Amino acid sequence: MLKEITKKKFGARGGSFAIVAATYNAHYVDAMQCAAKAEILRAGGTVQILRVPGAFEIPVVAAKLARLSHATGHSPLSAIICLGVILRGATTHAQHIGEAVSNALVQIQIQHEVPVIHEVLLLENERQAEERCLSRTHNRGTEAAQTALAMARVMRVMVR
Repeated sequence: MLKEITKKKFGARGGSFAIVAATYNAHYVDAMQCAAKAEILRAGGTVQILRVPGAFEIPVVAAKLARLSHATGHSPLSAIICLGVILRGATTHAQHIGEAVSNALVQIQIQHEVPVIHEVLLLENERQAEERCLSRTHNRGTEAAQTALAMARVMRVMVR
């Protein structure tokens, strides 16, 4: 059973967030992206959206964003939100993509010390995608944004 999203009050004034979203399975990813963007804006943050062809391409863009976040002359990112939907098929391809993306994203956040929020969903079927991406009460985009806002707060506190 899916846990219903609760509205949390996070402030993000001055927070800068990036969303890296796949265009593959766009119907589902677009809904997560809209929900994530709305949540960040509601909290007072700014959002940059970058679209990539599929889930497998998300880590390279996330890595470049994380690296640029620390480069001179660039505004540091509060967090990077990664959104994608991988639907299982008859082969193990989806599993391999899901594992590769997960492994890459964890390495990016550790190496660059920028929170990378992983909402690249590996799902069994379209029913699961509808429940997790199209529902207002269970939208993983909203949850990803709330996690990004919480992590931005944690990282800000650590710097003080």
